[in-house]
Amino acid sequence: MPVKIVKNTMSPSLGRITAKIDKLPKDAYDYWKSITPIKTGNARRRTRLQGSKIKANYNYAVPLDQGRSRQAPEGMSKPTERFIKNKLRRTMRK
Repeated sequence: MPVKIVKNTMSPSLGRITAKIDKLPKDAYDYWKSITPIKTGNARRRTRLQGSKIKANYNYAVPLDQGRSRQAPEGMSKPTERFIKNKLRRTMRK
């Protein structure tokens, strides 16, 4: 009986999805910084990406994230979570 060779179409798709997921922490960090309120620039300057975690290293990080700024009434965590969910949803659809 002859053997039929089928082309593997999953590997390229998985590679693209994996690359996008691997880039997600950096994209989330960039988004977080873009919505961080700016007065003196200290909050944006002192926010870092460590591995896959966003670290806000300043004493008023919690109040800012709780929405105590007119520039970011929702804080940064909730909008960033929505950003990540939307990005994952778009990635998985393609």
